[in-house]
Amino acid sequence: MSNVAEHKAKKRKHAAPAVAEEPSSKRSKTEKAKDKSKSKDKSRDRAKGKGRAAPASQFRVVEASLLLSIAPVFANNLRAGAEEMLDSMLMRYVPALQGVVLAHHDLRFLDSKATIKADCPFANCTVNFQATVWSPYVGQKLVGKVNLCSPDHVSLLVHRTFNVSIPRHHIPTDNWEFEYGPAENDPEFGAEDAAEGAEDAEKPEETTESSGRWVHKLTGDKLGGKDGRLEFTVIGLTIANQMLSLIGSIQADPFSPEHAPDHSVQTTAPKKPKQRTAPEPKPPVEVLEILDEDADSDEDTFQALGRLGDEAIAREAARKAEEQAKSEKKRKRKEAKESVQDAEDEGQTEKKKKKKKTS
Repeated sequence: MSNVAEHKAKKRKHAAPAVAEEPSSKRSKTEKAKDKSKSKDKSRDRAKGKGRAAPASQFRVVEASLLLSIAPVFANNLRAGAEEMLDSMLMRYVPALQGVVLAHHDLRFLDSKATIKADCPFANCTVNFQATVWSPYVGQKLVGKVNLCSPDHVSLLVHRTFNVSIPRHHIPTDNWEFEYGPAENDPEFGAEDAAEGAEDAEKPEETTESSGRWVHKLTGDKLGGKDGRLEFTVIGLTIANQMLSLIGSIQADPFSPEHAPDHSVQTTAPKKPKQRTAPEPKPPVEVLEILDEDADSDEDTFQALGRLGDEAIAREAARKAEEQAKSEKKRKRKEAKESVQDAEDEGQTEKKKKKKKTS
């Protein structure tokens, strides 16, 4: 009996930890499920983050669909007409593609038939194609070649095609300064041109520095180095006449508000506005001349002014009398002409009456 009781007790002792281990196994499963869900969420967040990030390259290949109206001259070869219309989009900025179209390929028609609407002879068809697009974005770093330097900006060419302008307030003037070129009538400058004419002919790509250049204050090196290549950050896009040009910056922090141009800065303290007063009336020129002539005489100023006033009144009266005399002469001439005309008219009427009587 004692052996049976000990055996049962051993069974109960072994069973107790087995029951206690069950909930621990359940917790581990739930924790594993939570870990899996967390890892999935993290992977989704990473995927979303990758989708929102800006493209790393300035060139993209885009698949696009377009409805074309092909001219009837291409009725026998619609593909040639579609390719010619796509060629007209090259090197132009297309807002739908958000970039400049550089090339297109893999042209295919989405419909087997083209439609002609009403009396319009153009064939309407939808095409699909792959387009290679130059699409720089704000904040991207590019490299261009210095083309022109001036005190206000630096002009660059990207891929020898696209224009870039770096304004003065986006050039670190603490380290760089503008050095003006020689004058056109400088004899030394003319001699240098004659001596270096052959070298300039061999290097047509190098920019002329007659207008000046940006140089480092300490080392004296020109901006862009020997080859003229300069790295900049895109801070703006300018689209005009389907052409894309860039605005760049070579500042360490190009988007800092410190580099924004401030046109409201005053170099001197503002002056208080003066109170406007009515201008003093100036006497006529004739009066001034007469007063200057009679300055040494003993006549009083008021008497001189009174005399001048009387003389002016007399001149005005004489002018009016002359005008009246002229008008009177004109009136008399007019009356004399009218009287002569009336006499002639009366003579003609009398002649007509005599003719009637004789007839």
